[in-house]
Amino acid sequence: MIESKNNEKIKYYRKLRDKKYILKEKKYIVEGYHLVEEAIKKGVALEIILLSGKEYKTNLNTIYVSEEVLKSISLLETPQSIMAVVKLEKNDILGNKIVILDNVSDPGNVGTIIRNSVAFDIDSIVFTNNSVSPYNDKVIRASQGMIFHINIIEDSIENIFNKLKEEKIKIYVTSLIGKDLKNIVKENKYAVVFGNEGSGVSNYSLENADENIKIEMNESCESLNVGVSSGIILYEFKVK
Repeated sequence: MIESKNNEKIKYYRKLRDKKYILKEKKYIVEGYHLVEEAIKKGVALEIILLSGKEYKTNLNTIYVSEEVLKSISLLETPQSIMAVVKLEKNDILGNKIVILDNVSDPGNVGTIIRNSVAFDIDSIVFTNNSVSPYNDKVIRASQGMIFHINIIEDSIENIFNKLKEEKIKIYVTSLIGKDLKNIVKENKYAVVFGNEGSGVSNYSLENADENIKIEMNESCESLNVGVSSGIILYEFKVK
């Protein structure tokens, strides 16, 4: 059992809470039984960190730690008794169905979008440079483990638009001035851009999209939460 917060292995775990080290080491940490089990099912879990005195059946290497050490690694106010080190799996292949997050900053919304994307068969989610990190602890927890089931790409909005146009993938941008979702022609290869919770999509997205789309709704309601909107829009694309 490791009892010292200054143990080199524990210091390494704490570094894996920082995006710079996550990208360098291609590993990150998830907390709680549900996320650990999802990571194991997907085959991305590398090592288990377990509170001393607890039991967890696994073939993976298990590191037992004291409560004080566990708290030093955890980002939660009340840490759960289990964590896992997981490998960061990603590639640059976009696929044919893409979601782009254009400066989406709320981790809870992003977690919901990840879940909706997996539910409705999206191949990749692109996080633009000004969006929240996909490896933010709150994003991972809000995704309920679905982040392990979809390809994650980080890129600038300009680069990703250029790639999409090269591959002749139609770009739909969500906008209050767009065409009603029910009335658009939905392509088999597409990308849907979702924007910031307060300001919407960037001017670049609006100016370079192939088509602007919106969800028609009661005039008493100006807009929907981006997480809710993503579920409606991605469902409509799936059942076109």
